[in-house]
Amino acid sequence: PGNLDGTPVFLGCSDTDFHIPKERVEETAVIMHERGGFVDIRFYNGMGHTINQEEIEVVKEMIGKL
Repeated sequence: PGNLDGTPVFLGCSDTDFHIPKERVEETAVIMHERGGFVDIRFYNGMGHTINQEEIEVVKEMIGKL
């Protein structure tokens, strides 16, 4: 239960993350969208379990718009 009411949500993940299966990220995106979140989901090829500069920039932009 809950309502995200247009809250921006960024889900970035590697397609080969050994801690977070791609399917789990996709399921999470669906749930957050169903609860009203504005979901931006991105998969990065072969990145592993880390973050990249693009993800940082996307989140900085999202925060800046709030």
